[in-house]
Amino acid sequence: MGAVYFYHLTRDSAENTARVLLARSLEQGWRVELRCPDADAADRLDQQLWLGPEEGFLPHGRAGGEHDALQPVLLTVPGQGSAGTTALMSVGGAEVDPGEAAALERVFILFDGHDDQAVSHARSQWKAMSGAGCAAKYWSQEGGKWEMKAETG
Repeated sequence: MGAVYFYHLTRDSAENTARVLLARSLEQGWRVELRCPDADAADRLDQQLWLGPEEGFLPHGRAGGEHDALQPVLLTVPGQGSAGTTALMSVGGAEVDPGEAAALERVFILFDGHDDQAVSHARSQWKAMSGAGCAAKYWSQEGGKWEMKAETG
């Protein structure tokens, strides 16, 4: 059963944090589904990934193409599954089911710490994941660098 890592964003943007975590995931040899809440959010994130620094380019694609299974990072929206992925990253409140989390190496849930609704949603996701027996870790940037503040399982 994989672990679910919650990232409480207070300093870095979801795009910058995703870029770092995606690069680390690819170093692990994982295929990652990057789940966005809707098509507009996926479009914005896709553009951010393409416009990033050349030395830090992250190979990726949008779900719905004939080569989805070959993409190291596949941007999806709810309802667009991604067979063969080993990790899942949720941004913008995109839902993650505890059952799918249990089948993956890692789940990353990134949420905006300045948005009360996003924080509340992340808390309910934490309860659902830990209640289903998933190991969960809560990471915060309070002191300027990432620190683990809580852990279950």
